[in-house]
Amino acid sequence: MPFPKISIVFCVKCKWNLRSAWYLQELLQTFGSELKEVSLVIGNPGDFKVLGYRDEGSEPILIWDRVENGGFPDSKYLKQRVKRLLFNDSVTVGAHIDSKNSQGSEALVSGPSRENNASVCAPEDSLSSVCTDCQ
Repeated sequence: MPFPKISIVFCVKCKWNLRSAWYLQELLQTFGSELKEVSLVIGNPGDFKVLGYRDEGSEPILIWDRVENGGFPDSKYLKQRVKRLLFNDSVTVGAHIDSKNSQGSEALVSGPSRENNASVCAPEDSLSSVCTDCQ
């Protein structure tokens, strides 16, 4: 398989399919041929993670975790993290995403309202259940 690559791991029950596909196209549009693969992977209930891989056998690089980072990133900041963490700022693409917001921090599109960001998604064995994690 070609590298570097990114896997977007998401919860289907939370209906994060379109959000994941949107991030996928944003990454492909920005990094073009620098990224050799961007994949969508169905994860566990409540999951939304973006993982990067530099080469075969390498440990995954955690680029974004919805629980750990407190929500979903704005695409600009996801791209900045990909450029910094996966490419070590060595790619020349994405110069338009290099500036920070007015507070100098990364922005979120949305975040969970729960205190500990714990998932309340339905267990995997109840396929007909509706996920309440994103509510």
